[in-house]
Amino acid sequence: MKYSVVVVSRMTDVTDTPTNFVANPAPLGLLGFGMTTVLLNLHNAGMIPLDAMILSMGIFFGGLAQMIAGIMEFKNRNTFGATAFTSYGMFWMSLVFIKLGVAEGMSPDPATMGAYLVMWGILTLFLFIGTLRLNRALQVVFLTLTVLFFALAAGDFTGMAEITVAAGFIGILCGLSAMYAAFGQVLNEVYRKTVLPLG
Repeated sequence: MKYSVVVVSRMTDVTDTPTNFVANPAPLGLLGFGMTTVLLNLHNAGMIPLDAMILSMGIFFGGLAQMIAGIMEFKNRNTFGATAFTSYGMFWMSLVFIKLGVAEGMSPDPATMGAYLVMWGILTLFLFIGTLRLNRALQVVFLTLTVLFFALAAGDFTGMAEITVAAGFIGILCGLSAMYAAFGQVLNEVYRKTVLPLG
């Protein structure tokens, strides 16, 4: 008996009927991003130390899992998802290498780190503009991420620890919103109805 599966939970909310039944990679990417972002920003907010746990999450779940999701989005012809997941996967990889360099006594100049974060803020701002055609959950993720990058950059440029701590709380909100978006996509697909609204 022939049948088709209608996928309605892609990162870009495109409804299509795939012939090869490729799974939606967006929840994997969102969870890799969201969970790692929460953990790092618990550190930025002064709640936990920066240690091997966060760096390992950055390499494997924040970095590698998002890279896998991004490559799968290329196959799904989802330019937005492919660009976002691949970019932020590489962000986490590069950030871990920066942190490892700091541990080896090769700490970057605050202005250099600020410029690094500004570049990521600019990328995220333009991706946020893209989410205005998508769902509300993703708009929250990319808006809070944009604010997070610029706030962290401001903390580096000014040397004010209070700004970095405040950015940490923004980052926790950002990460939790990404996790919500991922859970919504998974549960809505499994139950074939809206369990968690994505807007």
